[in-house]
Amino acid sequence: MFTGIIETLGVVKSIELEKSNKHITIQSKITSELKVDQSIAHNGICLTVVKIKDNSYTVTAIDETIQKTNLGFWEVNNSINLERAMKLGSRLDGHIVQGHVDQVATCTKIESQDGSTFFTFEYDNSKSNITIEKGSITINGVSLTVVNSNKNSFSVAIIPYTIEHTNFKEFKVGTVVNLEFDVIGKYVARLMEH
Repeated sequence: MFTGIIETLGVVKSIELEKSNKHITIQSKITSELKVDQSIAHNGICLTVVKIKDNSYTVTAIDETIQKTNLGFWEVNNSINLERAMKLGSRLDGHIVQGHVDQVATCTKIESQDGSTFFTFEYDNSKSNITIEKGSITINGVSLTVVNSNKNSFSVAIIPYTIEHTNFKEFKVGTVVNLEFDVIGKYVARLMEH
């Protein structure tokens, strides 16, 4: 379980293919605090640490994860948003995030507005995922509030601190991101289907 509050950025150092799996090695300033078998959210994707060496660690993604996330677009030297699992008894500063990406979206507009930056994203709404005005959304692991909610698009307003401390600073029109929709909203949508 995660909160969507990014702890630090990691850098992709290598990507190795093994059959349909990808082994991704990440360099991070928190590596010395990690252990094998620990779950870390990488751009919102919960992946397990399988190896640690010096200031880098390795995670493995299976084909199912690669197909449903933006992991297939990752390249060496990309910045990755990192968050370790929340500690029981700590404050929940973001919202409840599972680290299970529902689908990807594409950034369609970036607009500076009086101290903040609005990012607009479009997604395939045939998967029954929805956003609501002022509801929660997780983009590349970052817990955010939805504005301008539409049938297959929405925007978020990002403060300068968040841009500086996440990989939002690298986004441009066409960037593919991971979305995790609000878990409570997903249950409500499922109930409404019945």
